[in-house]
Amino acid sequence: MKILVLNGSPKKDNSDTMHITRAFLEGMNEVAENEIKTINAIDKHIEYCSGCFACMRNGGECIHHDDMCGVLEEILDSDLLIWSYPLYCYGMPAPLKALLDRTLPLSSMAMQKVGDRYEHVGQRDFTRLRYVMICGCGFPNSKHNFEPAVAQFKLCFPNDHTIITVPESPMFNAPEASVVTAPRLERIKEAGRQFAQSGVVSDDLMTEITSPMIPEDQYAEIVNGTVN
Repeated sequence: MKILVLNGSPKKDNSDTMHITRAFLEGMNEVAENEIKTINAIDKHIEYCSGCFACMRNGGECIHHDDMCGVLEEILDSDLLIWSYPLYCYGMPAPLKALLDRTLPLSSMAMQKVGDRYEHVGQRDFTRLRYVMICGCGFPNSKHNFEPAVAQFKLCFPNDHTIITVPESPMFNAPEASVVTAPRLERIKEAGRQFAQSGVVSDDLMTEITSPMIPEDQYAEIVNGTVN
């Protein structure tokens, strides 16, 4: 399987969230070896979408001639897209959002009704693609934090998606927290194994890996102690 990781963190490999993503991929590779490529959005020259819709009328050619053309080809050559990013203002970091906006050339101006909503008809065939969202945040719980990002992802990729949201993710970059992060990463590996085997992660395991690693008030106390 060809897997493309779209890393939205400006920290690139040092991203808190990439610890989660790497564990998930390790679990997948234990089932079957995959061809994995990572694109750091921060490293790419991607202009903001101009909203001119030229790409949706002329067969997909954008007015901006930058790195996005190559990124689109990488996307179309993949079987699985993993959108890995930290939560910024309840959504994606700006470089990754710019990349997402510039996937517009994959669609045409024509619309079709699917269920109770309208969608643009694709100009390219990417029906085989599956999508995983892996998002970490620095708050000690998931409530009233991840909901906007999750809603956006579900609307952008309504089919074949898996969503993993993990609070307290800065602990993955803290060696002294390994007593709780190492077991959690092992469970995330198991999620990767389940996904590779069946295409889904069990509800019980998902609940486990998306829960706080330490009590919320303890985490908040630790964080507040480091900034005072």
